[in-house]
Amino acid sequence: MNIETAVQSTSERATCRALWFHNLNNRSDLNGNNRNLNYNNRARGIVQAMLGFLNMVATYDNLYGTLCSYDNLQLAFKKARKRKSHKLYVLEFESALESNLRKLQQELQAETYKPAPLKTFVIRDPKTRKISKSHFRDRVIHHAICNIIEPIFEKVFICDSFANRKGKGVHSALKRFDKFKRKVSRNNTKSCYVLKADIRHYFDTVDQEVLIKIISKKIKDEKLINLIRKILANHKSGKLGKGMPLGNLTSQFFANVYLNELDYFVKHRLKVKYYLRYVDDFVILHSSKSFLEDYKARIDIFLRKQLKLELHPDKSKIKQLNYGVGLLGYRVFYYHKLLRKTNIRKFLKRLSTLEGKERIMEHLTGWFGYAMHANTYRFRCKILESVQTQIRFCNRF
Repeated sequence: MNIETAVQSTSERATCRALWFHNLNNRSDLNGNNRNLNYNNRARGIVQAMLGFLNMVATYDNLYGTLCSYDNLQLAFKKARKRKSHKLYVLEFESALESNLRKLQQELQAETYKPAPLKTFVIRDPKTRKISKSHFRDRVIHHAICNIIEPIFEKVFICDSFANRKGKGVHSALKRFDKFKRKVSRNNTKSCYVLKADIRHYFDTVDQEVLIKIISKKIKDEKLINLIRKILANHKSGKLGKGMPLGNLTSQFFANVYLNELDYFVKHRLKVKYYLRYVDDFVILHSSKSFLEDYKARIDIFLRKQLKLELHPDKSKIKQLNYGVGLLGYRVFYYHKLLRKTNIRKFLKRLSTLEGKERIMEHLTGWFGYAMHANTYRFRCKILESVQTQIRFCNRF
């Protein structure tokens, strides 16, 4: 069964159930329009719950043939080269594109594909991170996998997971947080507490077997599962069977798949209303500090037992919104947002080392795109004035 057939059969089953509930509702008009309206709302809620349940339990097999198709590999190549079309390694691959894609296709069909060793390097931005870089042909495979399985899992992700998803992102998460804080604080007339939590060394401690079990709940194609195992095993960490390479497309996607289990626990078991997550950072808002302390303890137990993860002891704290909450590069208060001081210092340090009008303006434009989402108008005016002075001084020589 291919993806289209599976989705269609799931949709047909949902439609049948929806019609059944609709007919049940029509037979229930006993006490006039008000009661009929109540039945309408109840039936609509049941249908929506049933649709969610069907998406959750639907499984998919026989996907490997679609993954290996030339059309899928060609699409994967186009995505992999995006914003990198002038790189030498892309031009080399593209110079014999059909031959390279056919070779990849043959390796996948024969199940002899092996990813090349990862190249690793360290960046300090300002946190020290080890980034893993895959060979370009392996990146094509990563996109080919995500082309097939991402639409399947996208249906079961919660609305308030904002990382690495179309139509989401940092600024959507901040807007959602603003909405939550107004509701919890009743427009700043009540106290609002925020549990801001972070998972300790997330990408280094993901358990690969647990991840495979989570993926296998939806994907029943053994060949595809084995391919995913190869990609995960290509990451060499200090502990066997642990971690995902930071920088891979598949790692970004699997990060959401893994913590979708946490999302469901928080939303459906703890019944938390005001919750959002961005990769391994998440926040919960509530008017009671004691509720948040209880949520934190139960989440930590769930992470340790079910996902073999743990909360970061220094970065998982409960704060009152009045004192500001660090969130996705900003310090968020009730009425305003500020930039993180470390980000400002880093920007000013970088700006002081740049020479030439074009380089300065390029860096300034990118940073202003980030800064404009906070209350920084006066600060940006001062920076522009300083930069204009710097450019005039440079033009003298």
